[in-house]
Amino acid sequence: EGEMFGLVGLNGIGKTTLIKIILNLLPAEDGSINIFGKSHYDFEAKHSFAYLPEKFIPSPYLKGEEFLELSIGYYRLKYDSNEAEKLCEELGLEKTVLKKRIGNYSKGMGQKLALIATFLTQAPLLILDEPMSGLDPSARIALKRKLLAYKEGGGSVFFSSHILSDVEEICDKIGILSSGCLIFNGSSPAFIKKYKAKNLEEAFLKAIDVV
Repeated sequence: EGEMFGLVGLNGIGKTTLIKIILNLLPAEDGSINIFGKSHYDFEAKHSFAYLPEKFIPSPYLKGEEFLELSIGYYRLKYDSNEAEKLCEELGLEKTVLKKRIGNYSKGMGQKLALIATFLTQAPLLILDEPMSGLDPSARIALKRKLLAYKEGGGSVFFSSHILSDVEEICDKIGILSSGCLIFNGSSPAFIKKYKAKNLEEAFLKAIDVV
């Protein structure tokens, strides 16, 4: 609880596959998964987290606020327009677009809407697959600030990324995937020290034998 974990690896290495196994969207060949002490097969465990996929494709016919209301309805929550507009402000999304159909959104606007829906669930664990995708630099900064605030409020965050600077900046722990294996699980400073590197990027390249 209250921890930010970053799953790092090259594209196609298995980050999304691992996340889908955690979500019970794909079968695991071995091992077990527990979420807050409950098996990931347990339906009640699913109420403990909110998930944002890498490829977010909602219905283009829904208005932004309709999508938010639908999303949090699965968590037995009522839509609070004031809270949604507050999150819009925090993430740099014009609140007026919530009245517009998603089909008129840019990729960045759609990603921000998805993030707002995720935060509105108030789930104790957020599982985010490449959450920075489609965001410009200012939006990335705003998201990192919001994720840190979420963590400080007692929430936990598990996200995948290939943007090493973001991972190094905000994560308490990181996991490095390479060749189908988790080759490291710990803090960024410990990983950098292990590979006698100057920063996380250099350590990562050494770990996967690129340099």
